[in-house]
Amino acid sequence: MKNKFLLFAALAVAVLLIAACAPAAQPTAAPPTSVATSAPAPTSAPQATSAPTSAPQATTAATEAATSAATTAATTAATAGPTSESFVGDKTVAPNCNYGTDALPAEIKSIEATDEYTVKISLCHPDPDFPQKIAFSAFGILPKAYLTSIGGDSTKVGDNPVTSGPYKVQEWVHGDHITFTANPDYWGGAPKTKTVILKWSSEAAQRLLELQSGQADGIDNVAPEDIATVQGDTTLKLYPREPLTIAFLGFNNNFKPLDNEKVRQALAMAIDRKRIVDNFCAPGSLVAEEYIPPSIKPGADDLKWYTYDKDAAKKALADAGFPNGFDMELSYRDVVRPYLPSPSKVAQDLQAQLKEIGVNVKLNVMESGAFLDAADAGNLPMFLLGWFADFAGPTNFYDTHFSAGIKDFGKSFDDITTEMNAAAKLSDPAERQMHYSKINQLLKQHVPLIPIMHCNSSVAFKANVQGAHSSPFGDEEFAQMSNGTDQLVFVQNAEPIALWCADEDDGETFRACVQLYDPLLKFSIGGTDIVPGIAEKYSANPDATEWTFNLRQNAKFSDGSELNANDVVATLTAIWDAKNPNHKGRTGNWNYMQTYFGHCLNAQPTTCTP
Repeated sequence: MKNKFLLFAALAVAVLLIAACAPAAQPTAAPPTSVATSAPAPTSAPQATSAPTSAPQATTAATEAATSAATTAATTAATAGPTSESFVGDKTVAPNCNYGTDALPAEIKSIEATDEYTVKISLCHPDPDFPQKIAFSAFGILPKAYLTSIGGDSTKVGDNPVTSGPYKVQEWVHGDHITFTANPDYWGGAPKTKTVILKWSSEAAQRLLELQSGQADGIDNVAPEDIATVQGDTTLKLYPREPLTIAFLGFNNNFKPLDNEKVRQALAMAIDRKRIVDNFCAPGSLVAEEYIPPSIKPGADDLKWYTYDKDAAKKALADAGFPNGFDMELSYRDVVRPYLPSPSKVAQDLQAQLKEIGVNVKLNVMESGAFLDAADAGNLPMFLLGWFADFAGPTNFYDTHFSAGIKDFGKSFDDITTEMNAAAKLSDPAERQMHYSKINQLLKQHVPLIPIMHCNSSVAFKANVQGAHSSPFGDEEFAQMSNGTDQLVFVQNAEPIALWCADEDDGETFRACVQLYDPLLKFSIGGTDIVPGIAEKYSANPDATEWTFNLRQNAKFSDGSELNANDVVATLTAIWDAKNPNHKGRTGNWNYMQTYFGHCLNAQPTTCTP
């Protein structure tokens, strides 16, 4: 998290670069303006039995001024021979930095292979969170030739994925399991377990039973009521996560009467959030007073949400023109998530609480993928959802849900996006906090959602699993684990939706992608620090608008082909450029592209479609 207060812009930029190289380092003097990162990735996981008390402190900074617009536009595609002498680098260059909108400003100016093993990404403006964003599993690298052969269709990736990570797919038996086998050409060496079977069950009790019976070696999201059972069993071990989460009740303002802000404010007074936390969350969980978890700074402040008051809610609803309440459908998926351990029970509790003020709620339980697609398309009037951090930074929470083009809540709130976009470009945490505090106030005023809780979660493993760990982001790496045999079985909450994550939003899908694909950078095992991925080192220019990544020269894909800079350009361009022939995905939403890096190139306003 970013919480170091910097006094001078020049020093801020320097600290950014040092932080990118070694997140825990504390410089005592102004460092060089460009520093390479080359520390090796960890080879073993921590054996902690409890969650860290706080996320590691990483300082990031950038200058406040945006750079001038690019002056050329070209997309070149070239194939070259295997040697550096014959290599021709691909690049995609925006004609300028005006292709964005006020709500979704352009961030990426160009992506270029400067030689066979070097990629340069230029930005239209500084982005303090850039290294953390590019480390997310949605940006794992695929081969250029493979992407072209499938036309960038995510659904086809599941048929025969060509991967860049420690595992490849042996089989996907839909509805039952996925079998991963070791990628023999993986640059990081052989995984500690040759075969991993990923299974799923929506029932926490069933997952625990499989762990206790020996049918599974590890399970995700231990139910709060089962934690004592796991802790009391010497054959099992619990690995808690820090609650970098938010569960919320969302409202789409395109549906009546939720288009009335006073109605939404009345509903905010009607929910006893503490009751829900006490009944359905694990110990250590928090009642949400704001959308963002209190440990994320800048971001969280001392704002308090509406006090639970049933009578005040009734009066506010009557003043808004609904003295007798109204009927409404509440949609959710019956899938346990780190932020929502008991979705059906929470939905039923919300239904009962809203009934007390005259709002008659019909519950609509949906299949996980269909639910997420419907929410993303803006087709659900009221829904129970949440967020599990991808990295410990404020943009991961605010930008992901409130960027223009995100349809979950209906029409965007321009005052929120204005503040959000301003904060994302600033270096000084204190200055950023001023904007985030305003956002928190606006969220309370507009009530696009009711923040309910920051739930704690945990994974559990057999005690004999070496290298077992939890990740604050749900990025547990099975390649680091071994039970002494050639096979490890892990049971999560739901089936992955696809096996290319660039156009997905689902945590169960991302867990599969973590095993299959490496991004340029990665997160440390069980932590939040940035470590090398496919890029063995990286550096930035003084104003942090040009990022250069030096790729590993021994990296290969699971089909044996060698990875080079053109594969990186092809993968990232397919996500960024709406007119790229491989910009298909699965849903076409490309939400992570929009929420992390602003507008897509050659796209319609507020969308990633051409």
